[in-house]
Amino acid sequence: MAKTNWLMVLPPVLFGGLAVMFYTGMQRDNPDALPTALAGRAVPSVSVTPLGDLPVFDLAAMQDGRVKLVNYWASWCAPCRVEHPNLEELAEGGLPIYGVNYKDKPENALGFLAELGNPYEAVGQDAQGRMALDWGVYGVPETYVVDGKGRIVVRHAGPVTQRVIEGVLAPAIAEAQSAATQ
Repeated sequence: MAKTNWLMVLPPVLFGGLAVMFYTGMQRDNPDALPTALAGRAVPSVSVTPLGDLPVFDLAAMQDGRVKLVNYWASWCAPCRVEHPNLEELAEGGLPIYGVNYKDKPENALGFLAELGNPYEAVGQDAQGRMALDWGVYGVPETYVVDGKGRIVVRHAGPVTQRVIEGVLAPAIAEAQSAATQ
């Protein structure tokens, strides 16, 4: 009987393992979704500086009894331009949105809002990105649904599109609102 050469068996075994790993990864609901590590926890610190003469917010605003969005954005961010009309639509519908301007020049950020409109109830600047680190932000745009008690319900990394509103944000907002009435 011939001895099995283990070097001949190794490539098919490795290929099979990789195929199983790729297949299971593709079966997830949204393979691009980043985990919401802070879901159910109180929002981290809110330490923003004023952006021009726009209203600024603090930690108390996160605990005001209303479900809200916290949106990290920057003027240099192309996807932030894409999501902006959707944020304006949500704000016009009565949803409070708090904006955190991330690592941006104040004059550029104010120009962005002057050009596209300001959907934010209040906005602050995170010039060094320290608040973003506390919140676990990977990059902009990134949006959090926060319940009325100041707990993070869900996080979405990427632009807020109609698909995201319908599939991610609206269900999270509804869940947070129904939990508040119970």
